[in-house]
Amino acid sequence: MDGAIPFPFTDPPAGYRPCADGLGLTGPDGSRLLCLPQGHPVPSGGSARYDAVLIDLLDRPERLGELRRAGVVDDGTTVVAVGLDHRVRSEEELARRLRLWGARAVPDGTGLDVAPGRGAGPARRTAGRALLLGGSRSGKSAEAELRLAAEPYVTYVATGPGGAGDGEWAARVRAHRERRPAHWSTAETTDLVTAIRTATGPLLIDGLGTWVAAVFDEHGAWEGDRAPVAARCDDLVAAWRQAPEPIVAVSDEVGMGVVPATSSGRAFRDALGRLNERLAAESEYVALVVAGRLIEL
Repeated sequence: MDGAIPFPFTDPPAGYRPCADGLGLTGPDGSRLLCLPQGHPVPSGGSARYDAVLIDLLDRPERLGELRRAGVVDDGTTVVAVGLDHRVRSEEELARRLRLWGARAVPDGTGLDVAPGRGAGPARRTAGRALLLGGSRSGKSAEAELRLAAEPYVTYVATGPGGAGDGEWAARVRAHRERRPAHWSTAETTDLVTAIRTATGPLLIDGLGTWVAAVFDEHGAWEGDRAPVAARCDDLVAAWRQAPEPIVAVSDEVGMGVVPATSSGRAFRDALGRLNERLAAESEYVALVVAGRLIEL
């Protein structure tokens, strides 16, 4: 596609045909372009693949996941981020996100060699097993969601209670649900071993702290025998080691505060701390999230 063509593509020059309500364009050689700037929803209808996509990924990166889920974007599609501005704090951070999403940024006026069926999109670089640690309100959950935002299929595994009878906790759960991409599926379970072993796509587990607390509850281990908790942790580590699909888990970093005043509190801290250490040893990527910033470990 040569020359300057005004957007929306409602009145293209001879040889070009608009599609997708003016968001898409088919060139004389059959190559297909989609432009999805900020505020535009993913076009509905049709299943033809696009060879190039210009998309504002800083607006809602999950729109790229929706396009991949619909089959109109694949690993051969050239995905170019547009509308770039100071919504991302640095060029390094922008580059990191684009690598995760399988997209690229180019200077204005760059010519892209895109032909039908032959794109130049970089592969998405999602680590096989990623562990994100952090304190309360550190941004660790948001980072986990960002890592998988452009994936077509993600299962969000929620390990905590739904919030019945606790308005404040229910509000937290609701905020998490509203922030997730609408095309993600959700599984509310503490059976993480089964969730990992039967996964058919990427998993996001949020989080391991609430899971350990739930396991303590299930086995009456706060004041009783804690051996069952250790056994459940062993099983989880074994499943994590053999995870068949990419997996991102969020966990609380519990080793930086005061020593808990009760034996049950110390037992919880120790169990979660040991679990974090063991999973980190089995992970391709581990990071500590502090005030929304990543410290790779």
